[in-house]
Amino acid sequence: MKQFVFAAILGVCAQTSTAQDMVTYTTDQDFDDVAFGIESAITDAGLVVDHVSHVGAMLERTRADVGSDMVLFEKADVYSFCSATISRQVMEADPMNIVFCPYDIFLAQQPGSDQVVVGYRQFPEGAMQTVQKLLDDIVQEAIGE
Repeated sequence: MKQFVFAAILGVCAQTSTAQDMVTYTTDQDFDDVAFGIESAITDAGLVVDHVSHVGAMLERTRADVGSDMVLFEKADVYSFCSATISRQVMEADPMNIVFCPYDIFLAQQPGSDQVVVGYRQFPEGAMQTVQKLLDDIVQEAIGE
């Protein structure tokens, strides 16, 4: 029964996330410089990048296979990572905060744009604001804000 409730909670959370549920910053910096800044800021915080999803490359590689002619991104990546200390803190406050782990920061550049958008999802009030502050600090460090 617990697994069913947990799966239902995960499904609701995944379905309710929308574009307005994110924090974004826009910069004129080169995409690769911003990517290096994100990775550096994560490691400077004593954290390890668990995975980099090359979303833009995947979408471009599969574009024709799914019958689309729309190029969505020049480049787009998502950096996934976690913090044992902060994750323990927020999950001790509420074990169901597991739904937010790992933490993700995305960066994307649309075709023909010299702007790079960097961002992350907003988190609920309470304990998860510690994670939101961490992500905001990382993004701001990466783009020099």
